[in-house]
Amino acid sequence: MTTTTTPSTTPSTPAPAAADPAGSAAVPRALPGAELSSHVTLAETLSQTGTMAWRATMKMRRNFEQLFDVTIQPLLFTAMFAYIFGGAISGSVKDYLPIIIPGLIGQTVLTACVATGVQLREDMDKGVFDRFKVLPIARIAPLAGPMVADLIRYAIASTLTFATGIAMGYRPGGGFFGVLGAILLAMVAGWSLAWIFTWFGTRGKTAQGVQGVSLMVMFPLTFLSNAFVPTGTMPSWLRAFADVNPVSHVISAIRDLANNGAVTAQVGYALIGCAAVIAIFAPLSVRSFNRKM
Repeated sequence: MTTTTTPSTTPSTPAPAAADPAGSAAVPRALPGAELSSHVTLAETLSQTGTMAWRATMKMRRNFEQLFDVTIQPLLFTAMFAYIFGGAISGSVKDYLPIIIPGLIGQTVLTACVATGVQLREDMDKGVFDRFKVLPIARIAPLAGPMVADLIRYAIASTLTFATGIAMGYRPGGGFFGVLGAILLAMVAGWSLAWIFTWFGTRGKTAQGVQGVSLMVMFPLTFLSNAFVPTGTMPSWLRAFADVNPVSHVISAIRDLANNGAVTAQVGYALIGCAAVIAIFAPLSVRSFNRKM
């Protein structure tokens, strides 16, 4: 008689189970992160942005060279531009200070914005954002956080520029509150314009490339404006560009606040322009960031 043997099968390994709190049954263990919601609320977005801003602030504390462009540069540029161009443009250094001080604030803040995009590209090249990508956080937080920390840089640059001008004989007619309003406006303008260079940072291939492209944009916006000379002295075709340049509106608003203590239409134009820049370049930056990562 031939005996037929049924092949034995190896039972599949059961999924790990966790004991029920009541001890009556075992339930499957959830995968790590499965309980996390994919939706991030506005409050969580603000909190996460603040955390990223704190991280960027710690980086500045440990790498003081990042503050050279907003500490040393305002002192050098204020003295250099005032003494070189003061006599030629306004007849004296003292008469030129009400023009050049607000203009230099606009230039310094815009220069600081360039560093935002360059440092972003450096962090992306080092793989820092690869770790942020897998975290259940708002996609805008890693981008907006360092920019919030940069508000400190803009405040330092604006304050030092005003202080240097006052030491050279500048007396702002707007008084304390006019100067304070000018500094706050410069910070808002810097934060909004930084989105342009943040987009460059997400699009560029290297930090050096981002810096080169950013400088090509920064110099025309700064020098083809009313930062250093009145636009009335320019050729008509150049004046047409300078008058619509958003940097010109920001600088005119800073002059009105600091020199006259007046909230003029230029302040409104500057704020509208800042809002438009954020509305355009913030979504572009987030979209490019998600595609790159």
